[in-house]
Amino acid sequence: MPMRLAIIRQRYTPYGGAERFIERALAALEGRGVELTLVTRRWDSEEKARVTPIVVDPPYIGRTMRAATFARAACRALAGLPGVLVQSHERIDCCDIYRAGDGVHAVWVEERLRDASALERIALHASPYHRYMLAAERRLYASPRLKEVICISRMVQTEIHERFGLPRERLPVVYNAIDPAVFNPGLSEHREEVRERYGIAREACVFLLVGSEYSRKGVARALAALARTPAPAHLLVVGRDRRPARYVALASTLGVARRVTFAGAQANPRPFYGAADAFVLPTLYDALSNAVLEALACGLPVVTSDRCGAGELVRTHDAGIVCGARDIDALAAAMTSLLAGAVRARAGGNALAAVADLTPAAMAARLVALYERLLR
Repeated sequence: MPMRLAIIRQRYTPYGGAERFIERALAALEGRGVELTLVTRRWDSEEKARVTPIVVDPPYIGRTMRAATFARAACRALAGLPGVLVQSHERIDCCDIYRAGDGVHAVWVEERLRDASALERIALHASPYHRYMLAAERRLYASPRLKEVICISRMVQTEIHERFGLPRERLPVVYNAIDPAVFNPGLSEHREEVRERYGIAREACVFLLVGSEYSRKGVARALAALARTPAPAHLLVVGRDRRPARYVALASTLGVARRVTFAGAQANPRPFYGAADAFVLPTLYDALSNAVLEALACGLPVVTSDRCGAGELVRTHDAGIVCGARDIDALAAAMTSLLAGAVRARAGGNALAAVADLTPAAMAARLVALYERLLR
């Protein structure tokens, strides 16, 4: 009898980390006897041969109602599918497995409050959306149906264990997979073409930052650190933001406009990894960061924050430097140290080792073992 698995993910976009996880999971689980159903608001993918989509798109006004109405509709849709193991990527309490791909919302709110003004703090506390998400998170972890939580880093495992009291044996750590056929040092073949396209000097030491929502990913802090890092350091930013002009203006104010390239959102970021010499992500909070894993797989040394789950791989394998997201001096010192080619070469070699075991096949084996155990 085939194994039946339903995955809940409200929004499906090619730029999202959770969506990339699902795409990789679909490919990795293919041929393993797993029948996959995806519950989502919209489905435009060509993966219909490998997954059965269930589209639920109830009307809503605002993001709070959007989350609440989808949760109710998704649970109703799955109620008619007996014998299906339900894995949610949303904070919904009708699931057997929750994949904590976004980490702990309560921790993210606390990180936001650390930098917030008095008015911003009031707004955050009064926000219907954050209040809903915090309540949904509490309901999820208190749900008697919830069997296990897939934690995408040990950082997230510790946060859930300490805040919600779930035992660590119910919190398996399964890092996201990286396909070495897709992300590898061979992408350096794009180096000259990308640099020429954006007018980046050949001799520049390019620090790549890949991520959307610049305030969270630390673009402003990366710019401030760049201002304290001597040339030929250059920052290449790939990703979208609702107000990119403010960061362009900040680069000008800091006097580094000529050493920054804003490439915007890219459906295919692979050539940009090939154009880079190192990777930087001073994120305020990232449960793991696929972008860091992709950089490591390309042999790039990484500078990231201690609030990034992938930082534990960087630190364990000496594949770069982990420091506080708000410590501009430490960020600048880390970037400056990587201007030395010998330092980059050593850390880059370690970077490949850091993700050597994170193959799609290895991820599929861990997931299938988890599903089989729970179904038994």
